[in-house]
Amino acid sequence: MGSFTKWLGAGLGFTLGGPIGAAIGFGIGSLVDEFSIDDLTSEQKEYQHRTEGTNSRPRINTDSGDFEMSLLVLASIVIKSDGKVDKRELDYVRTQFVSMYGKERANSAFKLFKGIIKKEVSSRQVCIQIREHMSHSSRLQLIHFLFGIAKADDFVSKSEIDEVRKIAGYLYINQHDFESIKAMFYDASGNAYKILEITKEATDDEVKKAYRKMAKKYHPDKVQDLGEEHLMGAKEKFQSIQAAYEKIKNERDL
Repeated sequence: MGSFTKWLGAGLGFTLGGPIGAAIGFGIGSLVDEFSIDDLTSEQKEYQHRTEGTNSRPRINTDSGDFEMSLLVLASIVIKSDGKVDKRELDYVRTQFVSMYGKERANSAFKLFKGIIKKEVSSRQVCIQIREHMSHSSRLQLIHFLFGIAKADDFVSKSEIDEVRKIAGYLYINQHDFESIKAMFYDASGNAYKILEITKEATDDEVKKAYRKMAKKYHPDKVQDLGEEHLMGAKEKFQSIQAAYEKIKNERDL
């Protein structure tokens, strides 16, 4: 088995099956001249055998590789949503993966991504699979990453926003959380309040309470099970919460 399939099979669990597994298989199939898919097929069959016949709801257990594959598939959907594939968005995905996983692992992931992006994928089916296996905090992390992609070409189209909003809905991310994460990527009046999920009419006590609530919700410890490589995005969200609170405190002279 080549180094690519070793990388692929080592850290995957739930994403070997279902629509994400199908997208992975398609991605590798498009690289068939370079890689063998025999090992992936074997891994998929083994995973399906382990999960067949279980009547209980799948347990929440997301491996680092599962989060990585979920990112790749959802990123491919968002990038194509405005009818074109922008190089800056592709570069953002590559840069983020290098910073998270290191150059070698990121290169493997990006080769696969270039195959996955050629496949039409149902965002609803993918999100159903993700939400059955991934914690709410990890799903918030996915939405944060997708907004980064949408913003990467310095122009966020309505179709991209609509696609991320649709994905958020499928992932059971409520409107308040969606608007909070969206506001982290824009410098507009009132965004500090949106990030804390309150309005400008909130009292000083309500501002403090909202900050404590959001700091708890977005604390990096919430996604520590995903591995050290995914803490960067979590820390970015946490810093956005802190910055929003500091801005409001300065405005109100708290």
